[in-house]
Amino acid sequence: MNTEVTIAIVEDDDATRASLIARLALKASYRLLFEADRLVTARAHLRHALPQVLIVDLGLPDGSGLDLIAEVAAKNTDTAILVLTVFGDEEKLIRAFERGARGYLLKDETAIGLTDAIDQLLAGGAPISPAIARYLIKHLLSEQAGSAPRESSAESAKFPPIHPDSCLTAREVEVLRLAAKGYNHAEVAGLLDLSAHTVASYTRRIYEKLEVHSRAEALFEANRLGLIDHQDA
Repeated sequence: MNTEVTIAIVEDDDATRASLIARLALKASYRLLFEADRLVTARAHLRHALPQVLIVDLGLPDGSGLDLIAEVAAKNTDTAILVLTVFGDEEKLIRAFERGARGYLLKDETAIGLTDAIDQLLAGGAPISPAIARYLIKHLLSEQAGSAPRESSAESAKFPPIHPDSCLTAREVEVLRLAAKGYNHAEVAGLLDLSAHTVASYTRRIYEKLEVHSRAEALFEANRLGLIDHQDA
């Protein structure tokens, strides 16, 4: 017998919020407790009831989703908190987990479905987008390397840098920055006076160089490497 699962969504983009609600409606055991487009609305709802799963964006019109994560985690450690964002910098990623988030997905992520992520949360797991997982591993490895004795040149040669020094070309960065602003392939092609086929080729090379498999992962990696910033989004 299926047990009802209450879910709340805090997301300021109307189209994204509607898409999330539609995807949740596909599962009979999920019940939407409330939806909110800003912190003040979410806090008003949370004073009356806490959901079993809270899906929250970090960038909201009246503040940071990080504050809401901390508040909910302090009230009820049984609420599973899932961050869903476009792309995040390293500080926000680490702070989200420190404040109580249990999962972190990039919007437009294709490798992990929303309902699968919720099921993982409810089973005690920690759903994380592949790009986020790779960053966390690198973060831990870099910390370990910083505290370990320096390797000899022969030893370090066996373990090349995770990302090559030669990264994206100026045109590839230009394509990424337009993608970060929300333009699709056809629109990018028009803005750069290129064919859609050429833009698709640039996109494939970007994915290969950044070792990613989706637009969301590419934006996350590019932001983390300093190739684009939040002003591009």
